[in-house]
Amino acid sequence: MRMVPLSLLLVAVLLNFTGALLPPESLKKISEEGRKYITEQFENAVNGVRQMKKLMDQTGEEHQKILRTLEETKKNKEDALKQALESEQQLSETQEICNDTMLALWEECKPCLKQTCVRFYSKTCRSGSGLVGRQLEDFLNRSSPFAIWVNGERIDTLNKQDEQQHMALEDLEDGYSIVEDSVHELFQDSMKAFDHMKPLFSKPFHGFSFPQWEQFPFQKISTPVSAMRIRKERSPLFEPFFTSNFDSLFEAAQKMMEKHRQMIQQGPQFDGMNNSTDDKTVCRELRRNTAGCLRMKDKCEKCKEILAVDCSGKNTMQEKLREKFEDSVRLAEKYTTLYDDLLQRFREKMLNTTGLLEDLSHQYSWVSKLANLTDNDLKGIFQMSTAYSSSGGAPSDTTVTVKLFDSESFTFTVPGHISMEDPTFGELVAEEALKRFKKEVIEAA
Repeated sequence: MRMVPLSLLLVAVLLNFTGALLPPESLKKISEEGRKYITEQFENAVNGVRQMKKLMDQTGEEHQKILRTLEETKKNKEDALKQALESEQQLSETQEICNDTMLALWEECKPCLKQTCVRFYSKTCRSGSGLVGRQLEDFLNRSSPFAIWVNGERIDTLNKQDEQQHMALEDLEDGYSIVEDSVHELFQDSMKAFDHMKPLFSKPFHGFSFPQWEQFPFQKISTPVSAMRIRKERSPLFEPFFTSNFDSLFEAAQKMMEKHRQMIQQGPQFDGMNNSTDDKTVCRELRRNTAGCLRMKDKCEKCKEILAVDCSGKNTMQEKLREKFEDSVRLAEKYTTLYDDLLQRFREKMLNTTGLLEDLSHQYSWVSKLANLTDNDLKGIFQMSTAYSSSGGAPSDTTVTVKLFDSESFTFTVPGHISMEDPTFGELVAEEALKRFKKEVIEAA
């Protein structure tokens, strides 16, 4: 007579007194229900990643259009500035008739201008008056009375704005690169996971057929190495989202895109002693561009006299050159404003896209980790190995042990009001198992 192992006798005794263990047939049926749920969630996730890829591709086309428009606007602005500088040079050559008068006035204008501007800065700003004074003195010594005569600070202001716009565009491009490269990597890893798990599915997904996905083989989806290297060198924050914390990298991209927003939107708004501009903006603008102090020329009598000097004599060409200069500067200012508007559109578009991609990633990015978390000989998607419910009058909780993919088994309880006979029991168990898998396996990877 064959001896029954003690462990089996103990299980039998426990079941007789405390409850029931589901038979293999029931476990198999519930496992099939759970497998259908997990397959559906996998399908949704892969389709969600596909949606992210499509969104990024569409954004890429718009991105290229914006860059072309920015380049065209920049060229128009530079051409207008070039014409303004040429007109300014020609004007300076025609003012020899009154050079001595203007230079004498300029020597008396400079100390008044410096004193007025530094006094205003000291009264308005907390610190830095010494630095502003030295910068202003250096600027005035390099300038000529002609800068007063033709409102030359406008040229200097345009050059400063050009520098700011260049930095803003670089930040936007760096942020865009982080988003673009990370979405491509997510898509690449997700296709790798799909290719890995495809043999486990008994039929194609509802949303697409296998051949449709195979036209995007994951080996070919990549950003050129040279482009990735350039982006990494330009931005220390460059790193594909899914090799680190996705949320923190989205935040880094958003901060990068927002970095110069306030500076560009405000621009060099300082206008003499106009109280309509807030103090912080005034202080920042004067530290960054002391040429703004030229706008205080009306506070100094000798500076105002420079404006009144008539250097034209009988030279009617001078007035035409001055008009040409003014027209060129206004045109450059117009294109500078247009460039700012384009940068703002680009920024808003990317921030909106980044927010949408972030929402999609919260739902679907887990699928990209499966390729590296599962073995090549993966046997199944979902399996319930045990389900135990204690006997008694009132419904009692059910303890289940399940396995997803290649993970360690999960054991948890299902509330007693959900019967093992309920048609949705397998789906509810699979849903809870997937939540645990995402938290304990995916997030920990």
